[in-house]
Amino acid sequence: MTEFEREVETRLAGAAQNADLRTAASGFMERSIEARYSYNWFWMGRPIIQYPQDICALQELVWKVRPDVIVETGIAHGGSLVLSASLLAMLDLCDATEAGTTLDPARPKRRVVGVDIDIREHNRAAIEAHPMSKRITMIQGSSVDPDIVARVRQEIGDAGTVLVCLDSNHTHDHVLRELEAYAPMVTVGSYCVVFDTVIENLPSAMYSDRPWDVGDNAMTGMREFLSRNPGFEIDHAMDAKLQISVAPNGYLRRTR
Repeated sequence: MTEFEREVETRLAGAAQNADLRTAASGFMERSIEARYSYNWFWMGRPIIQYPQDICALQELVWKVRPDVIVETGIAHGGSLVLSASLLAMLDLCDATEAGTTLDPARPKRRVVGVDIDIREHNRAAIEAHPMSKRITMIQGSSVDPDIVARVRQEIGDAGTVLVCLDSNHTHDHVLRELEAYAPMVTVGSYCVVFDTVIENLPSAMYSDRPWDVGDNAMTGMREFLSRNPGFEIDHAMDAKLQISVAPNGYLRRTR
């Protein structure tokens, strides 16, 4: 560990205990969600509907884990798929540079598999026209349908390292079923990121037009999953680093 890395570790330990910082971050999250702040961001031209902090955190995980495949549930406009694809393209380029080889853009090594129950045609067309499209496979259907889960497993094939991001229906039951289906695909040392756990920390009825709320959301589903799956643990250092995130306690590392 370098001196700078030790300083970061010390700062994060302090941030985890900083009540003023946590209060300020919580206030910002509530006000910014009301203002639909996350809907203002794009990645390589596609709306991503994420907070910049979580985008940066995913970049750190991808560089650290170096996944061969990233599986995402929830596609929307495709910004997250394009983000993942671009990060994997960066890894392929780095590998080729280190090995002194050239990349074949028609046959990318690393890939993204996205699942959504309703891939709207204009979004599909825009994603398929994007320069990152050769790295992206889209599957339409419920992410918890056994046939869809089997197709995702088929797409993963014999990939050595897999990272999963869950960001579709945020109800307790759906997220729990997603975790039961997709967490086993995560390789040891890699991550399953459960988005929108922040719902549990927000005022009740803030999402009056959605089927999730306080007590019935991604956080509660994730807690039930963790209670009977000791092979996954919350990366609390990531929480201390982020402070502002739609996925508090949602960065799950597979340990065994």
